[in-house]
Amino acid sequence: MPTSAATIDHFFDTLSPLALTARRMFGEYAVYLNGKVVGFVCDDQLFLKITPCSSALLPDASHQPCYPGSKDYLLVSEALDDPDRVMAALRTLAEDVPSPKPKPVRQRRAAVTPVSAPRSRR
Repeated sequence: MPTSAATIDHFFDTLSPLALTARRMFGEYAVYLNGKVVGFVCDDQLFLKITPCSSALLPDASHQPCYPGSKDYLLVSEALDDPDRVMAALRTLAEDVPSPKPKPVRQRRAAVTPVSAPRSRR
């Protein structure tokens, strides 16, 4: 079942001091902080990337895949009762996670110029 926009609004209201953004992907959402993917919202649950710092800040969060076949993430929906700890984990994630690689600039195709009809010689 895809995540509802109301769930995203609830998570972002709870974590409002942070400038989180979300991008819809295949019915679910990627969560960004400072332009970096720090987690996902899948099936109305918040998952964060696992780093040593995020695991230390959220020791009670279980490690689960956010969708079938994915690697494990921290399931932190239950930890939202203490939003300060979740925000601290998100801040450290934004520092730990590498910046996305810049997308290569696509070169435009050269405009096709019409070929004029051959001139007849006299």
